[in-house]
Amino acid sequence: MSTRLTTQNNEWVHRGERKMIVQKRTVGDHLFDVLNITLMLLLCVLTLYPFLYVVSRSVMSITDRALHPFALIPREKIDLEGYRYIVGQGSRLGRGYLITIFRTVVGTILSVLLESMFAYALSKQFYPLRKALTVMIALTMWFGAGLIPRFLVVRAVGLYNSIWVYVFLGLFQAWYIIILRTFFSQIPDSIEESARLDGANEFMILFRLIFPLSTAVLATISLFHIVGHWNEWFSGIVYVTDPNKVPVQVMLYQILREAVRRLRDETWDQIVPPAKSIQMALIVVTAFPIVVAYPFFQKYFVKGMLIGSIKG
Repeated sequence: MSTRLTTQNNEWVHRGERKMIVQKRTVGDHLFDVLNITLMLLLCVLTLYPFLYVVSRSVMSITDRALHPFALIPREKIDLEGYRYIVGQGSRLGRGYLITIFRTVVGTILSVLLESMFAYALSKQFYPLRKALTVMIALTMWFGAGLIPRFLVVRAVGLYNSIWVYVFLGLFQAWYIIILRTFFSQIPDSIEESARLDGANEFMILFRLIFPLSTAVLATISLFHIVGHWNEWFSGIVYVTDPNKVPVQVMLYQILREAVRRLRDETWDQIVPPAKSIQMALIVVTAFPIVVAYPFFQKYFVKGMLIGSIKG
């Protein structure tokens, strides 16, 4: 009987606390909620509008774009000539995508693996070169040798005109190493000590213990590398001259430049879509894979960045 009364009293207390919490909300609180929701909606519109604008422009006719410069919905029939022209390039575009997929997959895996191993060593207080190596990688964030010395090094080591130049040039990123080092240093040492008592070595601890506990930050770093490899085009112009080894970004740029040249060539007897249609279609084709892949990493993105940047 006493237990039942105590339970009822607790329920009454909780109900009273809920009423007090509801009653404590003031006009300023409601005004803040309204302003916060309005601001978030405006940010969503500002974020989505450029993407929807590019998609709509890519399927509009030239007259529709001229008459309705800010419209998001085509007023006339949908025009897919830009996409047909890109797809009509056939094997050229396919090779560009294969090169980009290769550098994205291989480059991301190698970069995350090597950066994690390096950061794991730097996270150990007993490692004698910890401070010296941290200073060395931090200096690379502030100072660079420049384009000419890098080009000479690339040619001297045999990476010039090779698809491996896309992978090795961005293999180590100092900022990502610092984020991983900070995250690894927050893992309690008692976990690793227990694994060592069970006979685990450093590689077993890293791959079977540390990596499973670091899923969030590893997914975040992987997403950064994926986006970086997918959007990077400079190395394909400077270090590669073979047209069969350029990534899709350079390939699409060449397609656009060729289309503009054909439009200006009066002797060209084939119909070429307007340059604006091809340009907008190229943006959609380039950004679509990243837009599709991002939601799968979103749940790790914010968590990994916040955990990896709490302390230096």
